[in-house]
Amino acid sequence: MAWQLSFLVMSITCLMLFRASEQSSQTELLQQLRKQLEYPRQLDVWNNNPSGDPCNTQPTSLVTVVCEGNAITELKIVGDRITKPPRFSGYPLPNISLSEAFAIDSFVTTLTRLTTLRVVILVSLGLWGPLPDKIHRLSSLQVLDLSSNFLYGSIPPKLSAMSKLHTLTLDGNYFNGTVPDWFGSLSNLTVLRLQGNRLKGPIPASVAKATMLTELALAGNNISGEVPLLGGLNRIEMLDLRDNELDGELPDMPTVLVTVLLSKNSFKGEIPEKFGQLSRLQHLDLSFNFLEGSPPEKLFELPNISYLNLAANMLSGSLASSLTCSSTLGFVDLSTNRLTGDLPACLNTNLNNRVIKFDGNCFSADPEHQHEAEYCQQTHKERRSSRDVGLVVTVVGILLVVLVLCLLLIASNRRNSQRVTAEQQLLQKHIKENSTPGTSSELLVSARYISQAVRFGTQIMPTHRVFSLEELKEATKCFERSAFLGEGSIGKLYKGKLENGTLIAIRCLALHQRYSIRNLKLRLDLLAKLRHPNLVCLLGHCIDSAVDESSVKRVFLVYEYVPNGTLSYYLSGSSPDKTLKWCDRLQVLIGIARAVHFLHTGIIPGSLYNRLKTCSILLDEHHIAKLSDYGLSIITEEIYKHEVGLPLVWN
Repeated sequence: MAWQLSFLVMSITCLMLFRASEQSSQTELLQQLRKQLEYPRQLDVWNNNPSGDPCNTQPTSLVTVVCEGNAITELKIVGDRITKPPRFSGYPLPNISLSEAFAIDSFVTTLTRLTTLRVVILVSLGLWGPLPDKIHRLSSLQVLDLSSNFLYGSIPPKLSAMSKLHTLTLDGNYFNGTVPDWFGSLSNLTVLRLQGNRLKGPIPASVAKATMLTELALAGNNISGEVPLLGGLNRIEMLDLRDNELDGELPDMPTVLVTVLLSKNSFKGEIPEKFGQLSRLQHLDLSFNFLEGSPPEKLFELPNISYLNLAANMLSGSLASSLTCSSTLGFVDLSTNRLTGDLPACLNTNLNNRVIKFDGNCFSADPEHQHEAEYCQQTHKERRSSRDVGLVVTVVGILLVVLVLCLLLIASNRRNSQRVTAEQQLLQKHIKENSTPGTSSELLVSARYISQAVRFGTQIMPTHRVFSLEELKEATKCFERSAFLGEGSIGKLYKGKLENGTLIAIRCLALHQRYSIRNLKLRLDLLAKLRHPNLVCLLGHCIDSAVDESSVKRVFLVYEYVPNGTLSYYLSGSSPDKTLKWCDRLQVLIGIARAVHFLHTGIIPGSLYNRLKTCSILLDEHHIAKLSDYGLSIITEEIYKHEVGLPLVWN
């Protein structure tokens, strides 16, 4: 009996020692990763943790470590190296990428030793170099997001062995190989995002074998050739192939698509009639191609269509006077085509605030901004001949300009060089001023479609979701007094705690305008896509409607909880021990400038109606500045008739 008791004690001791050793080993690996990333400020939290266990670190929008037992299953680090140079040749850039001492191979080797990882999100950290094949050793990986770094070369083919992978995001890097043809072997792949790289070659037909895909985004590359048949993708909802070199005729599209973005390519031929059968379609952008013929009338009647952009093509003919428009249609752009006749009634008035653009055609309406009828009556052959002549003239002109510039560069002095630079800047400004104006589909579809400097994948921030009123009541203990933080002109504010321990701030808005449930959900979805490291993250919403759901009583906006109070508190001088140093103040100003720059210019059209006050600038546990109370004009303009009363959190 004694020997059995001794054996039991020894076994328990060994098990405890093994678990402690395992925890210590994983902690050491995280510290090694921190060192290889050259000690980013976001990871100081690992040193400030009293227990020394990263699993006990409070998750934030920038750093998250999720553990099951002693095994690390999720690692998210979002850096602040978002500057993208106009040119990158594969060498480190001072203060932009990690230094020359960084070795991507060693970093990935360390990362793959965390064998239990299921989610890896490493964004804007300045990683540079070709991505090693050994990344496939993370065999349990389900989400891989390495966007906004400086990775180049080919996408590693051994990624095809990661059978559990369902989300692959490599946006905003410098991958310059061909589009891989092995995506069809990833049977669980649902999201594939390779935007803003230098990929070339055609889209492989094997991509249609990835039957679980719901999102395919390849915009902003050098991809050429025809689009393969995508009929096998019977779950895909978003297709984004903008700004490439694709040509040929438009293929038939899967009927489940919600968003189709094909602008700035070289598609030709007519718009297929089957596009008028895409009953779920909400956003269609075919602008800046070479499409001909008359647009199918059923496009305007699709039951869910809200955005239709056919600008800058070669569309011709007239639109039937009996053409009808869907009640959901909010934006139509037919400008810079060769359409004639009268505008149909549903496109001739701004019903329900519908925006219609039709300049640069031969319509009878608004002759001041239309061409003469003869311009739109040219035959296709005449137009092609004139384009060919124009092309020859353009090529000869470019060659002459290049020759003259070469002679000037050889013979000119510094003053002449400066004059050439000034002329080039003037030419660029002229091009911008003469580009087709209008509201871009990019904001209407996703705030991820923004300037390269601030592009982040959906996985770097917590996913926006719909909360039930019961969840919010449980988080705030039925909105009891202890959860109440205050009340201002834009509604009451409460602090809550979700079931998983996440702290939240809940803003209750009473609407002064009447919206349908559908209209309100569209506005909330648009607000949810305003994501930036220096904006307080909107985690979700809850609509409190009447019993028959015909009207909305209240809207609850659920935000991340920012613990360290407002900038005004630190500037007031009431607590000298918490006074910000000048370097910290400068960092706060830089952070808020980035947020404002994103709201004004990073999305189209910019969100301009925001209150910028010291009480609306919050500081998190790392003194990173976050702007609150932004973008609320998307939901209601009534709040801007008054002063904003309360920030999201304060001391």
